[in-house]
Amino acid sequence: MLELLNVNPSSGDPIYRQLSEQIVRLIVGGQLQAQQVLPSVRQIAEHLTVNPMTVSRAIQQLVEQGWLERRRGQATRVAERRSSENTSSAELLAPEAKDLIAQAKQLGVSLDELQAVIAALWNQ
Repeated sequence: MLELLNVNPSSGDPIYRQLSEQIVRLIVGGQLQAQQVLPSVRQIAEHLTVNPMTVSRAIQQLVEQGWLERRRGQATRVAERRSSENTSSAELLAPEAKDLIAQAKQLGVSLDELQAVIAALWNQ
């Protein structure tokens, strides 16, 4: 699982947010299954070369949102999700898609041009 995580310190997004968003995408995308044990905070921090408190903040946020569960003395696990609270992969992409569309409009890129760019990148 560690090899699926990476952060960009130069990004405008805080590292804890990058990490929590990636973990949610791994859960929704099926790479992390319900009840699967996550690596320790220390292991994740060492892999990403970030402060353990940053990782702990991301994990705590996901626990509060119901994506992960923590029990005293046990490893952090992926929480069971009820079908009523399932989030689709497409819903997770919506904020980034909105940003991309806004940028395209500012640059005067047509919908056809944007679709062509996405299709070309998709096929790479």
